[in-house]
Amino acid sequence: MNERERFRRRMALDGDPEVRSHISITYPVWKEYGTALDELESFSDHVRVGISRTAGRAANARETDRWGCDWVYPLEALDGICTGHPLASWEALATYAPPDPEAFTDWDQARQNVEQAHARGDAATGGTDHGFVFLRLTYLRGFDRCMMDMAEGRPELLRLIAIVEQYWMDVVRRWIDLGVDSIGFGDDLGLQQALPISPATWRQYIKPTYQRIFSCCRDHGVHVSLHTDGYILDIIPDLLECGVSVLNPQDLVNGVENLRQRAWGRVCINLDIDRQSVTVFGTPEQSAAHVRHCIERLGSPRGGLDLIWGVYPGTPLANIRAVARAMDEHAMMWAD
Repeated sequence: MNERERFRRRMALDGDPEVRSHISITYPVWKEYGTALDELESFSDHVRVGISRTAGRAANARETDRWGCDWVYPLEALDGICTGHPLASWEALATYAPPDPEAFTDWDQARQNVEQAHARGDAATGGTDHGFVFLRLTYLRGFDRCMMDMAEGRPELLRLIAIVEQYWMDVVRRWIDLGVDSIGFGDDLGLQQALPISPATWRQYIKPTYQRIFSCCRDHGVHVSLHTDGYILDIIPDLLECGVSVLNPQDLVNGVENLRQRAWGRVCINLDIDRQSVTVFGTPEQSAAHVRHCIERLGSPRGGLDLIWGVYPGTPLANIRAVARAMDEHAMMWAD
């Protein structure tokens, strides 16, 4: 059985018991610990570790994205803040030109990548931007204005959603035409303890676009992988109804037991391991115990669980090592 066949079985929740983990170490962390991290890159067959050894972007860098939104990046190599919103006034909507889906990526190269992956027996993956629908609306309008648009039921918002949806539908159809096995989407839908809008409002404005785009993927045999930070418990059933195959939720924000009740056994879980609490302020023993707990509660002999952990400044080196070793030690916990 090759990796593509294993992928298909994992998507059907009928795979092997291995819990595969990916650790992404950000540049500021590498800058602090340097070669002390090197040993992690090849210590385990179950844990893939990526280390950013170049900044990529200077502190306080500025740029304008393909949608015309202005960004500032206060910290070296880390994510930024959208500060300029091309549709801050609805008057600009009449002349607004969205980006060209043809320019989203090098589609000829993408085709070659898909063909090469399939030739190796691997699953091929397409992607979108982090800032799929909900976040993109806040970038284009500004967060507060976007919230008021939904509260007031502004008709212009529906026109803007249609523009964003059409763009992503065109991108998705190109990936489907290339023959990818899955497409990744990223849209942070939650705050720390709640959705920023009510579930009913989310279902009114965001869910229909999710449903149409994700259904297009699934109707063509393409799986949907969704990353979404924040509290999303109230809409997990909706996300599964829309066609999500792999859900990437945060653990402590949503609660491991809550995720077991609402997602376990219904969707592949790519669990985002805590980077705000235990692994930053706890002991190495507490960090390792948390990893084991996640695997015990969300793993299965038939698979359905992977782990992903982003390591950011402030995380002790001892905790990084403890998390990595726990991921390796418990990767085959469900083999028996």
